[in-house]
Amino acid sequence: MRPKVMWHLLRRYMASRLHSLRMGGYLFSGSQAPQLSPALMRALGQKCPNLRRLCLHVANLSMVPITSLPCTLRTLELHSCEISMAWLLKEQDPTVLPLLECIVLDRVPAFRDEHLQGLTRFRALRSLVLGGTYRVTETGLDAGLQELSYLQRLEVLGCTLSADSTLLAISRHLRDVRKIRLTVRGLSAPGLSVLEGMPALESLCLLGPLVTPEMPSPAEILSSCLAMPKLRVLELQGLGWEGQEAERILCKGLPHCMVIVRACPKESMDWWM
Repeated sequence: MRPKVMWHLLRRYMASRLHSLRMGGYLFSGSQAPQLSPALMRALGQKCPNLRRLCLHVANLSMVPITSLPCTLRTLELHSCEISMAWLLKEQDPTVLPLLECIVLDRVPAFRDEHLQGLTRFRALRSLVLGGTYRVTETGLDAGLQELSYLQRLEVLGCTLSADSTLLAISRHLRDVRKIRLTVRGLSAPGLSVLEGMPALESLCLLGPLVTPEMPSPAEILSSCLAMPKLRVLELQGLGWEGQEAERILCKGLPHCMVIVRACPKESMDWWM
């Protein structure tokens, strides 16, 4: 949708009833393509005072300061978006987005360690999704999670980080985390065992494809899960175990859990799906 059309909708139709909005930009359409503007974002906040969720796809936000986003947002999703270096840095105004509880950063190439540490200013933040954020390092993740100890949900998907290093950082700093989803690249049995005894962990999802010989066996996964006192959901996706002996072992050994073993769903290339 072109910004001109969006302005028209704001003036004529959008009002207090709007709670969730998904928008696509023109990031890959060349320098002459229309782009989202700070004025449009500010108008969105003024016209839609009950907007809770904003989902932006393929948008160039390098000229849109985060301070222009609606202050009522509880969920912010960025998919294949470009942001400026100053967007999420720690030195920014700590009063921005005071209600933000969930942020999804999916294929945001500029996102790096400094941005991760800058998320600490969102004191209401409880859910963080990092997808394909290849500039985040193991050292940066560890330092960032140390200051985000109040997170209750963390997803690390398709990044360059190893699963073992991610789980180690989680076990050290996120003692209240309830839900973990991560890609199994670099996952080993000792790496998974660091979650044993996690006092609040209720849901664990491990996503394939299965590409490592160090991947824990079904028996090793079972052993670790039995040492997670509050675990109620175990999901294994894209490991090729559906309908196999591995599924039977896990379902039988974890009668108190919902065990889900399935193939990876096909991803749509259309951002509006």
